[in-house]
Amino acid sequence: MHFQSVTFDLDGTLLDTIADLAEGCRLMLADLGEPPRTQAEVHSFVGKGMAVLVERCLTHGQPPTAEKLQAGIDAFKRHYAEVNGRLAQVYPGVIEGLQAWQACGIKMGVVTNKPGMFTEALLERMGLIDYFDVIVSGDTTAHKKPHPEPILHACRILGVRPDRNLHIGDSLNDIHAAHAAGCLAYAVPYGYNEGTPVDSADCDALVSDLLAAYRQALTFKDLTNT
Repeated sequence: MHFQSVTFDLDGTLLDTIADLAEGCRLMLADLGEPPRTQAEVHSFVGKGMAVLVERCLTHGQPPTAEKLQAGIDAFKRHYAEVNGRLAQVYPGVIEGLQAWQACGIKMGVVTNKPGMFTEALLERMGLIDYFDVIVSGDTTAHKKPHPEPILHACRILGVRPDRNLHIGDSLNDIHAAHAAGCLAYAVPYGYNEGTPVDSADCDALVSDLLAAYRQALTFKDLTNT
């Protein structure tokens, strides 16, 4: 196989966490006396990390004040720590895909915008943590996706050139981060895309699930011979 490592987005790619996120947002908004948001709204708010999620929940015509945003972040952290993983589900094809990647001896990592205080706990609770050689969270580096640094950081730890790493995610944030890092990007169509569904024109392959991604990667031909 051309690839020596594969990195995965977490929310919307490996795990369907929207019920947990929506519950954390509901409790946060209730604490602050703010009107509730629907699960569909929360779904559209996910993608650029916790602070952006909270800010979007609190925005009604104009963004919240710095004080209100900080209060929202503090409340969300408290509540989400309790519900994290309680209602989450592993997407179909994920376990089979991870097992296939693992069986071929490829290095694997998670690159997510979720804060580190929630990432490893969630992977542990869902029984996925042992698949991964590196975990890069939203606060591991100075930047979040779509900046390339989180993926580049993972590649450095894995000891793999970026052009030999494949990144798989569910949104333009993942695709842009991967391409900026010099990686190929595969996308799944079922996750959280901030209201902008990924298209086959945006990525190097649009795959139905992680097992399909593995099979697609087996067919990749390196035309540069590098």
